[in-house]
Amino acid sequence: MSNYSKFGKKERAFGYSVIFPYLAYTAVFWGYPFIWMVVLAFTKWNFFSKPQFVFLRNFLRIFTDSLVIQIALNTLNFLAYLIPMVLFASLFFAMALTKVKFGKTFIMLSFLVANVSSGVGYSLMFSNLFSINGPVNSLIDRLFGFTIPWFRSPQLAIFSICLMITWKFIGYFGLIIYVGMLSIPQSIYEAAEIDGADEKTMFWGITFPLLNPSFITVIVLTVTLAFTMFTEPYLITGGGPMHRTTTFLIYMYDTAFRRMDPSYATALAIVTALASYSLVIPIRKLFEKDVEFVL
Repeated sequence: MSNYSKFGKKERAFGYSVIFPYLAYTAVFWGYPFIWMVVLAFTKWNFFSKPQFVFLRNFLRIFTDSLVIQIALNTLNFLAYLIPMVLFASLFFAMALTKVKFGKTFIMLSFLVANVSSGVGYSLMFSNLFSINGPVNSLIDRLFGFTIPWFRSPQLAIFSICLMITWKFIGYFGLIIYVGMLSIPQSIYEAAEIDGADEKTMFWGITFPLLNPSFITVIVLTVTLAFTMFTEPYLITGGGPMHRTTTFLIYMYDTAFRRMDPSYATALAIVTALASYSLVIPIRKLFEKDVEFVL
C-alpha cells in the first residue's frame, strides 16, 4: 500500500511538473491581459495617469460615436465584396485542383505562400501595382486610353483591398473547399452517372449542396477577417478616402496610441468581438445545413 502511495505521489509530481509551464504561460499571456482588458474597459486611463473608474461610460460612448457607425457600414461594405469574391475564387481553385494530375502538391503550396507572406510586403506590392502610374494603370491606359483611380474612389478602394485579401486567402480557403470535395463519396457520382446525369447536373445537384459545411466555414472565416482587417487598409489608404476604408482595428489603433485613449479602444474591441459573433450566429442559423452521406 505504501509503495502504491509512493508511486502515486511520483506520478502526481510528474503531472504537475508537466502542466505547470502551460499554466504559467496561460496566466501570464492570457490571464493577465484578460484581467487588464476588463479593468481598462471600465476605467479611464491614458498610459500615464492612474485608472479612474467610469463604469459603462466607455461603452455608452460607442453608441454615440458617428465614426463607429461609419466603420460598421464599411465592414458590411467589405463583406459585400469579400464573401462572393472569396467563395467564387476558392471554389474555382478547388475545382481546378480536382482536374490537376501532376504537381498538385506544388500548386497548393505555391498558393499557400501568399497566406503566410508578410502583410506589409504584399500590401506595398499591390499598392505599387495599382497606383496611378503603376503597371496595371499603364496597361489599361495603353489599351483603352484611360486610368482607374483604384485607391481614390471609395468603392474602388474597398474593391481593391478585397481583391488583395482574396489573393492572399484563395489558397487557404480553396483547400477547405477542396477537402470538402474529396469527402464526397465517389459512389454518389457513379450512381448519378448511371441515371444519366451530366457534369453540370451533378455539380448543382450533388457537389454544391454537399459543400455547404465548407462554404459556411469559409464565410465565417471571411466575416471574422472583415472585422480584423488592419494592414492592407492602413498601409494603402490609411482609412480613406473619407473614412470609407477605416476598419475597427484601425480606429482602435488610432484611438489607443494617437489619441492616447486605450480605455475607449478596449471597450470598442469588446463590442467589435461581440458584433462579429452576433453576425456569425444568424449566418449559421440561416444557411448551415446538416450534411449526411447515406451509402
